[in-house]
Amino acid sequence: MKVKARAGFLLAASVLTAGFVAPASAGAQQTPSPAVHQLSDSAAAKDFWTPADMRAATPLDGLVQTVNSLAGQVAGGLPSLIPSTPSSSTPGSVWTGGGKVTKTAGRVFFLYNGAKASCSGDAVTSGNSSTVITAGHCVKLNGTWHTNWVFVPGYNNGNAPYGQWPAKKTMSTPQWAASEDLNYDVGAAVVDTVNGRRLTDVVGGQGIAFNQARGQRMYSFGYPAEVPYDGTKLDYCAGTTFTDYFGSNDNGLNCDMTGGSSGGPWFQSFDSAAGTGVQNSVNSFGYNFLPGFMFGPYFGADAQKLYNTAASS
Repeated sequence: MKVKARAGFLLAASVLTAGFVAPASAGAQQTPSPAVHQLSDSAAAKDFWTPADMRAATPLDGLVQTVNSLAGQVAGGLPSLIPSTPSSSTPGSVWTGGGKVTKTAGRVFFLYNGAKASCSGDAVTSGNSSTVITAGHCVKLNGTWHTNWVFVPGYNNGNAPYGQWPAKKTMSTPQWAASEDLNYDVGAAVVDTVNGRRLTDVVGGQGIAFNQARGQRMYSFGYPAEVPYDGTKLDYCAGTTFTDYFGSNDNGLNCDMTGGSSGGPWFQSFDSAAGTGVQNSVNSFGYNFLPGFMFGPYFGADAQKLYNTAASS
């Protein structure tokens, strides 16, 4: 049986073989260093993306043709237990609440093997005021680092109200870089200044947290660009998370966002009036046998080290 991811790419072969991303504990073994990719010409990347190019960019899901079989992992048949949907959940809707998230969340554009592609991302508080958190596959996929990488906060139908921020460096957790392990599908970018100003000095930055309790109510944001969405506006889901028991150890959420939403932030303690929260995951993938659910990696020690590396870069 072939299983396709819905959030922005196709499931990697490592989906059912990776270990649990455990919270850090006293005396825990030191985590390996993140993988870092230096981009050569950030100014060229900024100039590359015209409004027409951004509108035409294809969600990464539509560009990847290799589908990996998971049949050996589900020999006993597909699980019949489906998580309940909380009555207060929002599976996918246009965000009309305004607030800070309309500035910090944005669309990500890059070239994947020469093809124009898109994901989502979020500006977070950092020492360098220039850090964007996204999914690992939104910076590197199938052994290839993406190029011409830019972040467009507050993207709106081809418009960049807060500018286009080209990456100087992109990076991922070492587990994603080595084997594209979905339990560690976390990426980051350090963006260049624009007109002498730093990213979060312009749009602000959301909080970020690691090693948090599971089963929390979260809000997920992104720019899904496959039907029934079109990538022109910020969408969201909200509900109580659960731990994936189908293959990964990621967090799960009732959410029907599609390709292009990958890398968009998940927030705990989200204030819908202010549009502020604490980022604690990203949109990563979905199972084609379980429509209407999104999964995002647990932010453990390796995600924290990735953030620390990016934020201090």
